[in-house]
Amino acid sequence: MVHRILRVDHAGEFGANRIYAGQMAVLGRSKIGPLIQQMWDQEKKHLAKFNEILSENRVRPTALLPFWNIAGFVLGASTALLGKEGAMACTVAVEESISEHYNSQIRVLMEKDPERYTELLQVIKEFRDDEMEHHDTGLEHDAESVPGFWLLKNVIQLGCKAAISISERV
Repeated sequence: MVHRILRVDHAGEFGANRIYAGQMAVLGRSKIGPLIQQMWDQEKKHLAKFNEILSENRVRPTALLPFWNIAGFVLGASTALLGKEGAMACTVAVEESISEHYNSQIRVLMEKDPERYTELLQVIKEFRDDEMEHHDTGLEHDAESVPGFWLLKNVIQLGCKAAISISERV
């Protein structure tokens, strides 16, 4: 169970880094660039922590990292091509999915043995809070004003759910 949690969380943070890299490739020199960079910097810290935890626990990352590398960048860049609002809509969709996933993991770990998993629970809760902050930032920066927001959000979230399910196992 813990190996699956660590594998999928690492994959999620890896994907988030690639999404922000794609957004920065398109919007990095715009007025929203510094905000995207700030969120990306937090994601870099998340990924570094999960790299460390994977190594400490001898957990292999998902075999799909090369795919998530490309898919994440393409998702970030393509939504950024819709403008600031498109990038923020992507951020809202992804961060909401990740936050819900982290909440599910917190529930599982609390039911299993909260004392045994104290450190992991602390990391997941901290990162979940950062993801929710990114979600709220996206809403504050007009994510919902992109044409087709509801459809875009749901398609991205469907992709996130599939990526989570696959990355836990492969």
